[in-house]
Amino acid sequence: MSSSLCDTIWLSEKRKNLLLLLMEGPRDIEQIKTSLNVNSKAMMPQIKILKKQELILQKGDIYELSEIGKLVVGNMLPLLNTLEVIEENKEYWASRDTSVIPADMFMRLGELGECMVIEPDMNHLFDLPREFTENLAKSGGILSSLSYYHPLYPSLYSKLAKSEAEVELVLTESVFERLKNDSPGDLQSLFDSENTTVVVCEESLGIPTIAVTDRFMYLCLFNRQGRYDHRKVMSFDASALRWGRELFMHYRKFAREVTDV
Repeated sequence: MSSSLCDTIWLSEKRKNLLLLLMEGPRDIEQIKTSLNVNSKAMMPQIKILKKQELILQKGDIYELSEIGKLVVGNMLPLLNTLEVIEENKEYWASRDTSVIPADMFMRLGELGECMVIEPDMNHLFDLPREFTENLAKSGGILSSLSYYHPLYPSLYSKLAKSEAEVELVLTESVFERLKNDSPGDLQSLFDSENTTVVVCEESLGIPTIAVTDRFMYLCLFNRQGRYDHRKVMSFDASALRWGRELFMHYRKFAREVTDV
């Protein structure tokens, strides 16, 4: 009985890793052995199976994906990336309210890549994470949405507005009113900056914070009970930055620009 393509791919770590390696480009056997840390005796039977299933081709001493192989591996990658994101922080994702992420974007969660969950200790529960503030200060372009008022936000974003960074802020109506009442000077600094755009959304965004810069993507989600528990996700992968910008623009379209207090 011939094995299925699913069995061929998923029942052997060596075959799966070889397919992923060949997605990067053709390799000879020595390159394969070095990259996958295997010997010929272990690898050749797996190559034979993949050739029989017409997933790879051999041209002289070189192995490469067939057109079918490229199709199969191209569709494997999103699933593998998604599994990696979830497995790294399974408890976090299982406890989040992800309904606020558009369905098509949630299905592409694997684009977050190598992300980390930031969970402050009790002594720094209400501090902004150092990973966030330090990288924000080094960023040249910043897209950020704020659904709740943090006492450090006014001075932080006011300082950015006075720098050469391009800043676009989406604020909820309640955050905007709080800034007007508690930090009018900092709010005015935002309006005075030629590089800063402030937009206000009358509806609740459903997401505590989104921040995307040219360096990182930073995301806060409520838990499934609708509570903010100070846990955040941060990623520096290019695919995560693209994903984060798309999420930001999804919420940006519901907001109106404001130009003065």
